[in-house]
Amino acid sequence: MVLRRSVSERSKREKSMLITTGVQESYEQLTWVREEERRRLCRELHDGLGPTLAALHLQAGALRTLIPLDPIAADALVVELRSAFRTVMADIRCLIYALRPPALDELGLVGAMRQHAAWFSTHGETNALQVEVEAPDHLPPLPTVVEVAVYRIVQEALANVVRHAQANTCCIRLWADDALYLEIIDDGVGLAEQCRAGVGLLSMRERAVELGGICVIEPAFPGGTRVYAQIPLRRGEGNAGSSASMGSSSFVSGSQQVRQMLFFPW
Repeated sequence: MVLRRSVSERSKREKSMLITTGVQESYEQLTWVREEERRRLCRELHDGLGPTLAALHLQAGALRTLIPLDPIAADALVVELRSAFRTVMADIRCLIYALRPPALDELGLVGAMRQHAAWFSTHGETNALQVEVEAPDHLPPLPTVVEVAVYRIVQEALANVVRHAQANTCCIRLWADDALYLEIIDDGVGLAEQCRAGVGLLSMRERAVELGGICVIEPAFPGGTRVYAQIPLRRGEGNAGSSASMGSSSFVSGSQQVRQMLFFPW
């Protein structure tokens, strides 16, 4: 009896240690992802926008000197400056979009998905891909990181359909109860027998796994490809997010602040 109790207690301790180790590894992975994102953003600001803004500062100084001496040359420099500023604004938009797509703030997750799906019908080639979105008009409040993850999975899945599937139609289904479910099915040629997961497929899976969910890419019946993702939702979890997700969502919420501070009209 004593031996059985000892074995049981040791088994519980081992399970507890495995769970603790798993949680620690997950936390370290999330920390690594967050730090990589910070490093990438820092590099793009330093190497891209930094030198451009410094050059604009010098050109503005030259313009001030040039105005009384050569108005025609000054006017030409103004045209160059306006073009350079447009480039800077486009670069900042790209950075903000990488953090959080503006369409999510303007239209919500379902609206942003419908807008992105409609683009393929209006901007495609002669045989444009017809994308249908089946989703409720109103979803429960979702954490910011979940919205971004689902939207990015949809983007990557549709991009893969266009590049590889040779499909005519694609259906996106989204629904929620205790979890958020996403299903994307196309009528294309399906997965190759020796299909290797590229960066896009791995990215979709990683986005779901980071939030405790799953993302499966598999053949559809009777043909085509099916992407299925499931992301758990904790009760009472809304756009503000839980304390565990605040670090992961710090960048996406920052995009709204940047847009408001710079007053760029997009």
